[in-house]
Amino acid sequence: MNMALINPETHTTLINSVVRPFSATAFHDGQFIELTEASFKGQWSVVFFYPADFTFVCPTELGDMADHYAEFKSLGVEIYAVSTDTHFAHKAWHDTSEVVGKIQFPMIGDPTGTLCRNFGVMIEAAGLAERGTFVIDPEGHIQIIEINAGGIGRDASELMRKVKAAQYVAQHPGEVCPAKWRQGAATLAPSLDLVGKI
Repeated sequence: MNMALINPETHTTLINSVVRPFSATAFHDGQFIELTEASFKGQWSVVFFYPADFTFVCPTELGDMADHYAEFKSLGVEIYAVSTDTHFAHKAWHDTSEVVGKIQFPMIGDPTGTLCRNFGVMIEAAGLAERGTFVIDPEGHIQIIEINAGGIGRDASELMRKVKAAQYVAQHPGEVCPAKWRQGAATLAPSLDLVGKI
């Protein structure tokens, strides 16, 4: 059983589940702020786990997210980066890396691993997070889960496409987005008449 996709307490998928309670400190806009599961409600959220500060693939991913941050915000989406480093380490990395210095979204410190375990992405033997990406709707329900192996970096543009699809489906009950769907493209309305005709 892949525990990265399954809630270890209930053995059910995390899709459509509510974010479990947590309390954490993040570095954001030059300050330390406190966040809880309530922070993910009232807007769309992306929780972007990565293994560690001061590493190699991680800054390329975070820099890519930073480059797309304005577009995510225009969609009403907040980005939250999370690793098991402390919020102090996040500040130090932000202050010393040109790439990470572009980040304007909250960088959550999870040194106890609470968030990583809540989302099923803790690598227990290493005390680090998998490359897990979670899209959460305004009610606090997880709508998208993606987990990459450590050596495989993610693409903010592809994540953007998925977020737009999730938002479209949420706003248009009864419609679904087919493969490679892009904003403005045709959707499907599942029905008996559609069976066997795709």
